[in-house]
Amino acid sequence: MTTNTSDVVSAIRELTNTKQLERSELLDLLKDGLHAALVKRYGPNVRSEIGIDELKGTIRVVVLRTVVETVEDPGSQVALEEARFEDADFQVGDVLEEEVPFEAFGRTAVQAAKQRIIQRVREGERARIREEFTDKVGELLSGEVQQIERGKIVVMLAKFLKPKPSSPTASRTTASTSTRVTRFGRS
Repeated sequence: MTTNTSDVVSAIRELTNTKQLERSELLDLLKDGLHAALVKRYGPNVRSEIGIDELKGTIRVVVLRTVVETVEDPGSQVALEEARFEDADFQVGDVLEEEVPFEAFGRTAVQAAKQRIIQRVREGERARIREEFTDKVGELLSGEVQQIERGKIVVMLAKFLKPKPSSPTASRTTASTSTRVTRFGRS
């Protein structure tokens, strides 16, 4: 059963725009997050096929389980007797494709998927920031303070948010959001 997940697909479109990610990269992130949810539910050896149809707004998740005589890993194997309930022609070594409805993911599995996606988005942002500003070390940069959190000042430079770590002068500096700042770039 393919579940209509147009809310998820529209969230992908919004993230693509706000996080300046390639659509294909974000779809890979979503697949990785869904795989993390499957691992949470079926175990670390789970094999799956995940299809995302942006035009229809659907996500299809299929778990692939190998038919065996004796099950040693229920996440990746299924007993021959159980497989024959689906189709009497199954033989040992065949692969059973079991669709997983999107709603079947429990709260913890969805949380695992969300955490994996957030982690990968942040890693991608950091890599893009590093790539863009590596050649700007020693240059004078100008930006706007976006937020102050846990001793870090987040500054909007060009099109990226770059967290500026606390420094000894940060405690003596007063800054609020929308404050313009200018500093020399450094690694």
